[in-house]
Amino acid sequence: MPIVTIKLIEGRTDEQLRNLVEEVTTAVSHTVAAPKEAVSIIIEEMKKEHYATGGVRKSDQ
Repeated sequence: MPIVTIKLIEGRTDEQLRNLVEEVTTAVSHTVAAPKEAVSIIIEEMKKEHYATGGVRKSDQ
């Protein structure tokens, strides 16, 4: 039973998240020969204030 965690900065539409889940499920299913029903996906959305690269928060860019 594959479990995939995806971390994203918030702001995607429901349709984008739905498409992401479908595409990732298909890719994982094909890659590890698991039935789609066995693939679980967890989406964790972060606020821009809670993500930084190079010492600069995404909200400050």
